Amino acid sequence: MKKILAMLLASMMCLSTAACGSKSEAPAEAAPEAAESETIVLGGLAPLTGAVSVYGIATANGVKLAIDEINAAGGVMGKQVVINILDEKGDPTEAVNAYNKLVDEGMVALIGDVTSKPCAAVAEVAVEDNIPMITPTGTMADITPIGDNVFRACFTDPGQGTIMATFAAEKLEAKSVAVLYNTSDDYSQGIAETFKKDAEEKGMTVVAYEGYGASDTDFKTQLTNIADSNPDAIMIPDYYEKVALIAAQAREVGYTGALLGGDGWDGVLTVLDESKLDVVNGSYYACHIFKEDVENERLQKFLADYKEKYGEEANSFAALGYDAAYIMCNAIGAAGSTDADAIVAALNETNYSGITGDITFDEIGNPIKSTSIITLVDGKEALETKVMA
Repeated sequence: MKKILAMLLASMMCLSTAACGSKSEAPAEAAPEAAESETIVLGGLAPLTGAVSVYGIATANGVKLAIDEINAAGGVMGKQVVINILDEKGDPTEAVNAYNKLVDEGMVALIGDVTSKPCAAVAEVAVEDNIPMITPTGTMADITPIGDNVFRACFTDPGQGTIMATFAAEKLEAKSVAVLYNTSDDYSQGIAETFKKDAEEKGMTVVAYEGYGASDTDFKTQLTNIADSNPDAIMIPDYYEKVALIAAQAREVGYTGALLGGDGWDGVLTVLDESKLDVVNGSYYACHIFKEDVENERLQKFLADYKEKYGEEANSFAALGYDAAYIMCNAIGAAGSTDADAIVAALNETNYSGITGDITFDEIGNPIKSTSIITLVDGKEALETKVMA
């Protein structure tokens, strides 16, 4: 009798075990629905190492400062925003690889890239994936036309060339101008070409159109040729470290006229020795911000907060990163969703008062906002005028 009872008990245990096993192997669709994410994941791209890292780091810092503020104020749709910014080293292939990693990690929108060639490469794949994208600082004209989901917070290279040619003609009353540009850089070349075209259309004579290589440090041959032509102004569309070298050498060869530039000039005073600050006297450049604008309380708070957090002065790259992050987060909040089409629709309706200006977008995702033209006098910046980009 005991043996029979034992056999019955064992059989019951086997049936119970088999039933448990079949329950654990139920189809996935029978499982309870996963809880909705409590965060909104954004991706970021910037050159954090390499030759152009100084611009990428500033932009990324501006983005992170904005996200910290947004989260401290309650986030977006009641959720905290997570931003993962990957280093693409200023290389288009690295940028696309980093972008793909961010897609795998579940980003709903992209803030980036920083420089133009990586921006364009990433925009191509972002359009295929329908990922909403805003570049803070990609100024090459061909970026936003790549797709309806691509926007930018900065003005374009041709836009800067037009603004400065108009300024030279109307405000400086220049009759003749020269151009000295980096033949290896799309940013420099884009501004140079438009400036030359617009200068000629406005009746100015372009007496010299000189180029140099990316690694060049001696520009005296080109500058001597330019100085011999005695132009009223020289357009130098490059970034501030190169500009500092060129401006000093321009004065050394005897040129005393005006020097002009684009937004890449922002920061030139920080890399000039105190004894050489006067080499940029009488210079003018287009910029996204005028840091001495004490009436812009939000800008002043940004500058103070940035310096406190990162221990250095903010530049226009940082300011554009900050505005781009707010624009994207505001769009997600306005959409009330992380659906890509809803975010893009909200971006198109942007009306944002940022630290780089009051921003709306045109039909191809370029910002409509004011541009500050800054003049440099004895180591200080002054606002010369503001124009619409």
